Amino acid sequence: MSRVLEGRRAFVTGGGAGIGRAIVLALAQAGAAVCVTDLDGAAAQRVAAEAGGGAFGLALDVRDAAATAAAVEQAAARLGGIDAAVANAGVSTMRRVVDLTEAEWDFNMDVNAKGVFLTNQAVVRAMLAAGTKGAIVNTASLAAKVGAPLLAHYSASKFAVAGFTQAIAKEVAGNGIRVNCVCPGFVATSMQEREVVWEAQLRGMSEEAVRAEYVSLTPLGRLQQPEDVADVVVFLLSDSARFMTGLAVDVNGGVFMS
Repeated sequence: MSRVLEGRRAFVTGGGAGIGRAIVLALAQAGAAVCVTDLDGAAAQRVAAEAGGGAFGLALDVRDAAATAAAVEQAAARLGGIDAAVANAGVSTMRRVVDLTEAEWDFNMDVNAKGVFLTNQAVVRAMLAAGTKGAIVNTASLAAKVGAPLLAHYSASKFAVAGFTQAIAKEVAGNGIRVNCVCPGFVATSMQEREVVWEAQLRGMSEEAVRAEYVSLTPLGRLQQPEDVADVVVFLLSDSARFMTGLAVDVNGGVFMS
C-alpha cells in the first residue's frame, strides 16, 4: 500500500484486536501517526508497538464521555492535532429477542452507538477548534443494512451508527470534515468466534456448519479478513475519497448488495 496518509494524525478506538488492529497497522503502513485506544490498554500498547512510526496506545472506555474527550485531547497534543479518526470500538452478544435482557441491550447500545457518538463528538470538536479539515470513519456492520436474527440489539446499535454517520456528515461537511462508515460482513475475528459458538448453541447446529453457512452466504466464497476492511478504511480517510461523505460502505464480499 502506498503512503497515501503520509503526515496524517489518526485516532482509533477499539484498536487492540481484530478489525481495529488491522486498521491501525494499515494506517501506519500508509504513513499516518496513530493513537491506538482500547478498553484493554495493554493490548492498545502492543498494537502501537507493532505499528511503529510513533504510534502509542491508551486505555479508553468509549462509554465514558469525559474519558473519551480527554483521550482525544491527549492524542491531539502528542500528535500535533488530529485529522483522521476511526470509531471502531464495538461489542456483540447473541440471543433471541424474547430472551434478550435489558442489560445486554444497554451494553450493545452504549458501546456500539453511544461510543461512536462520543468519539465523533470529541474528534469533531478538536478539529473545529483547530480549524482542521479531516475525515472520520465509523465501523458499522452488515447488520446495519439487514436485520440479523439473534442479533436484534446489535443490529439496532449498528443501524444507529449508519444513521448517525449520515447526519453528522451533513452537519460538518461545510467545515471540510468528511464522515463515512464501513459495513463489514462475516469477518474472521475473535468476536466472530464467540458468535459462532453462541449461534451454534442457539440454532442447535455445529460450529463448523455455522462457519460453512457464512461462507455459503458470501458470493466471493470465503470468510472476510480484517485487512479487507482496513484497506477500505485507509481509502476513505485518504484524498482519493475526497468527494465521499455520509456513506455506509458495504465491505462484505457480496453478502448484501445495496
